[in-house]
Amino acid sequence: MLEFQNVSLKVDENGKEITILDDINLELRENKIYVITGPNGGGKTTLSKLLMGIRKPTSGKIIFDNNDITNMDITKRAKLGIGYAFQQPPRFKGLKVRELLELAAKADDNMDVDLCKLLIDVGLCPQDYMEREINNSLSGGELKRIEIATILARKLKLAVFDEPEAGIDLWSFQKLVETFKKLHEESKVTLVIISHQERIIELADEVIVIADGKVKERTTKDNILSQIVSDSACGCNAVCGRRR
Repeated sequence: MLEFQNVSLKVDENGKEITILDDINLELRENKIYVITGPNGGGKTTLSKLLMGIRKPTSGKIIFDNNDITNMDITKRAKLGIGYAFQQPPRFKGLKVRELLELAAKADDNMDVDLCKLLIDVGLCPQDYMEREINNSLSGGELKRIEIATILARKLKLAVFDEPEAGIDLWSFQKLVETFKKLHEESKVTLVIISHQERIIELADEVIVIADGKVKERTTKDNILSQIVSDSACGCNAVCGRRR
């Protein structure tokens, strides 16, 4: 379904070439949940932005459903069925939550979708939020949940979530995990979730560890979870690359 072929990203910083991603080769299949994890600054978010077309690789190809999308912009990729939830979602002053959800559903002619249920699935009360503006009155966590609802409103082939748990309270996080599970069971969408959270890792069909701009490991959730337990015993976290 999706393939990265020898994908690299290099940038110039003060006259020095810096490698952000180095010769990435990945193949993702339909209707699977992939969790991408690894140390902060290892290249996880950059990889997801390359996938969505927010950034373009300096070399290599990205293939989606047998289409070379390497040089396609965000709009064209969205029309192919790729959706992306930002780690820090944008605000839209003057636009109401209802209007944003309707726009998302309309993009894929998914007008039968229940907008109230979308908000409930991400832990928000429709009565309290449907007519609110997407402005500075919303907290970061509320904004994140609304953006995730817009992704759920679409008929996607591939949905990418960059640390969806960030800024979300425990109850809403539980609802989100349940929503991911249900989405996977009821549709053919492939989910790519960037996360360190054990509850999300538990959903994975496969875990991909990205570190130092490279794919360090493709493994099972059981293997990663056992590493986390082992690391906890010694007070460190090898997956995230930091001392607890």
